Amino acid sequence: MSTERKLFGTDGIRGRSNEEPMTATTALRVAMATAQFFRRGEHRHRVVIGKDTRLSGYMLEPALTAGFIAQGMDVILLGPIPTPAVALLTKSLRADLGVMISASHNPYEDNGIKLFGPDGRKLSDAIELQIEALMDEDVTLVDSSALGKAARLEDALGRYVEFVKMTFPHGLRLDGLKIAIDCANGAAYKVAPSVLWELGAEVIPLGVEPNGRNINRKCGATDIGLLRESVLLHGADVGIALDGDADRLMMVDEKGQVIDGDQMMALIALEWKEKGRLKEQGLVATVMSNLGLERFLNQHDLKLFRTNVGDRYVLQAMQEYGYNFGGEQSGHMIFNDYSTTGDGLLAALQVLAVICRRGQPASTVCRLFEPVPQRMKSIYTTKDVLNDPAFQKAVKAAEKALDGTGRLLVRKSGTEALIRIMAEGDDEALVEKQVDDLAALAEKI
Repeated sequence: MSTERKLFGTDGIRGRSNEEPMTATTALRVAMATAQFFRRGEHRHRVVIGKDTRLSGYMLEPALTAGFIAQGMDVILLGPIPTPAVALLTKSLRADLGVMISASHNPYEDNGIKLFGPDGRKLSDAIELQIEALMDEDVTLVDSSALGKAARLEDALGRYVEFVKMTFPHGLRLDGLKIAIDCANGAAYKVAPSVLWELGAEVIPLGVEPNGRNINRKCGATDIGLLRESVLLHGADVGIALDGDADRLMMVDEKGQVIDGDQMMALIALEWKEKGRLKEQGLVATVMSNLGLERFLNQHDLKLFRTNVGDRYVLQAMQEYGYNFGGEQSGHMIFNDYSTTGDGLLAALQVLAVICRRGQPASTVCRLFEPVPQRMKSIYTTKDVLNDPAFQKAVKAAEKALDGTGRLLVRKSGTEALIRIMAEGDDEALVEKQVDDLAALAEKI
C-alpha cells in the first residue's frame, strides 16, 4: 500500500465542485469505503453528516448519504452547522463516524469532505491511507435487508448552542459589550449571533445571509475588511470573524486593529497559567506562528511546541504530550478540556471572558507582544517546484542569510495548488528580500 495520500490533504479532501475529486461519484465511493472501514461490531452503525452553506452541498450530501446507506449505516443529517458541532455530535450520538461537507475558508466554487472518528477527532494519516486503498478495491454491498436509513436531527443547532455557552465561565456575562460578529455567510450564521445575544451582548450580525454562492466572499476570517469597517462605524467594543465552517476565527479590537491567532493564544495561555488551568506549562502551535509568540511565552516560563501546519497535527501533539491548549496563527484553536477539534466560537468566548474579567479595552487586553516582521507569499503552481535543483539551492542560500536572526519556511499547501514561502526575522528588509527572491524564482520555474 502506498504511504502517500492521493486524495486527502491537511484537512480532508478538497477541490473544485463537480470536478474530481469533488464529484458526486467520488463522494459516493468515499462514503462506501469509509463505511467499510468503520463498520465493525454487531451494533447498528451510524454516521452524522453536517455541511456549510455552499451550493454544492446539495449535491455532495445525498451522494454521501447514499454511499453510507448502501453499506448498511444509518445517516443522521444535521444540515448547515459548524464543523466543531459535527465533532461534538458524533460523540454525543455514539456514532461510528462524522462527516463535514465544507471547504472551510475557500471560495464557494470549492468544497471538501472532512471525516471524524467515533471519538470526534479527525482521522489520522494512516486511516486516511487505508480508506484510499479501500476506494481502489471492488465494493461489496450489504444485502438489501441490511440497508441503512436516513433521518434529520431537528435540534442539532440547539444542542451546539448550549454546549458552547457551557464553556463560558459561570457567573460571567457579556452585558455592556457591543460585539460585531461576521459569520462569513457560512455554517455559523444562525448559532454565533444567538450565543452572543443569549450571553447578554449587543450583537451586530454580519455575513448572515447565505445564498449558496457568497460564503467567504468579502467577509469572514480571511477578509476582515467588512468587520473592521463595522466595528468602527457602530463603535463596537470588539469584532469577531469566523470562516465558512466556523472552526477558526480572527478578531479586531475597538480600533479596528487585527488580533490574530498568535495574540489570542498568548492571552489565553497566560490567563490559564494564572488560574492553574494550563497543562504542561505551555501550548502547541505550528511552524507558522510568529517568533514573537515564542519569545513572549519564554519570558513567562511557558513552552511552545511546534508542529506541521494543520490543526490535526496540533491536536495529535496535544494528545501525545499532554497539552490542553493549542492552535494556529490563522485562528484555529483547540481546547482539549472542551472539544476535539478547532472551534472558532468557543475560542472567541475564551478571549471575551478575559476582556470581561479585566474590564479594559480589547486593544489593551489582547496585545501582549510585538510580532517579529513576517512575510509570506503564495505561488499558484501545479509543478513540483520544491524539488527543482535551482529552487532548492536558493532555499539553502536564504536559510543561511537568515541564520541567527530569523527563519524560513517553504511548503506545499495541503488544501490548494499553492506553495507558500514564509520568512520572519528581526531585519525586515532582509526578510522581504528572501521571500520576494524565492517567489520570483518559483514563478519563473
